[in-house]
Amino acid sequence: MTTDFIHVYEPGTDAARPPLLLLHGTGGDERDLLPLGRLVAPGAALLSPRGRVLEHGMPRFFRRLAEGVFDEDDLRLRSDELAGFIRAARARHGLAAPVALGFSNGANIAAALLLRHPGLLAGAALLRAMVPFAQPPAADLSGTPVLLLSGVSDPIVPAANSARLAALLRADGAAVTHQELPLGHGLSRMDSALTGQWLTTLNAG
Repeated sequence: MTTDFIHVYEPGTDAARPPLLLLHGTGGDERDLLPLGRLVAPGAALLSPRGRVLEHGMPRFFRRLAEGVFDEDDLRLRSDELAGFIRAARARHGLAAPVALGFSNGANIAAALLLRHPGLLAGAALLRAMVPFAQPPAADLSGTPVLLLSGVSDPIVPAANSARLAALLRADGAAVTHQELPLGHGLSRMDSALTGQWLTTLNAG
């Protein structure tokens, strides 16, 4: 299993802030979420890999069979590869456990990381995420902070799916903040403002 990902690493200037693991959506790359990361967590170290799967030439973190239907075998493989990358990057750069900030496909693999590798992430901001597994593995996420931001008009992620993800993570012990926003699937200033506020509470804690 290779843990080599094309990625960008920006060292932090504020040691009090946990590093951010930036996970882009379909068609994005390792630079997509850097401006958002700098905005919501000024001074935090940023680690931003590019997904290694291509869908019609567009990078993704794992394969899907159709919109909203995941190739779960590939998701398991790819989330394990990404976990290896995170561990290697932490060792290379002397990083604390990161907080994931993922959008869409990136949020979905972040949710998979929480469930398959509990303790790997210090927390996760999941923007437009779905339940990653039809039969999610049991995970001890006691106290792990999770922000879930969903759009009430999202044509890709049904509201019931977002609610199920929030309930699933809470049942595993995560401290979940779930907010349904008057938005679709795309990101807005509301997302960045809420994510920044949430990260500030983590920093204060």
